[in-house]
Amino acid sequence: MKYVYYYISLLMVLLCSALCRAQDTSLLMVHFGTTYDDTRRNTIDAINEKARMAFPTMTVREAYTSRIVISRLAKRGIRKDTPTEALLKLRSEGVRTVKVQPSYVIDGIEMDRLRKEIEQVRPFFDSIWVSTPLLYSVEDAGKVCEIMVNRHPADNKQREHVLFIGHGTKGPATALYSQLDYMLRANGHANYHVATIEGYPTQATALAQIKAMKGRKVTLVPLLFVAGDHANNDISVEWKEALEKEGLSVDVKLEGLGEVPEIQDLYVGKVKK
Repeated sequence: MKYVYYYISLLMVLLCSALCRAQDTSLLMVHFGTTYDDTRRNTIDAINEKARMAFPTMTVREAYTSRIVISRLAKRGIRKDTPTEALLKLRSEGVRTVKVQPSYVIDGIEMDRLRKEIEQVRPFFDSIWVSTPLLYSVEDAGKVCEIMVNRHPADNKQREHVLFIGHGTKGPATALYSQLDYMLRANGHANYHVATIEGYPTQATALAQIKAMKGRKVTLVPLLFVAGDHANNDISVEWKEALEKEGLSVDVKLEGLGEVPEIQDLYVGKVKK
């Protein structure tokens, strides 16, 4: 009987030790941020909550990287931490290991800035693991293609097209948008296109493809985590008007990627890996 008590005690010690280690590791969800309350609830708040449900033994915190968004929200009484502030708060609470999951779409300028910011506080931790954005690998692109096509059906026979519009960047990471555009056609979705606001492919590139297929109707869909300023101004106004001047019937689906449950699952899956 004494051996039974011994093994039970040993098991309790091991469980306690594992639990303590799990609690010593926290997850920091990093977002660019948005001043739009509705889209914040449907994207950032939603994915933060999904992360909490997926990792119940870890403390889950959030941080915003856009200082402009942080400043504007502060004027409305809404406080958001920068990554540095969030990490130092975690360290003050005894956390020594942090997993960082950004909600960025590509590995561009924002990811570079995040990595530099993390390096400033890395010496205070045993380990900080930084995960990858949504579109990082060929596998990532394939999953996103499948999800978005299923979510936004378009009848090619009726000459309906869907144009996904990302933010874009001036750096080499803009090639990910071209990869996504090519992959859509390679998978038989010739009436689906990708363009960017500040990168490549451009609006003119997508328009040329649509015209070559004699498209009649186009649905514009933000390829952005949140449907914020760019979606409400650039896409809903400037892009819509520009395509309508070309004789196209244009609809806009104001839905950020972060609102799509399957996309949220992809981000959470990156943490699990």
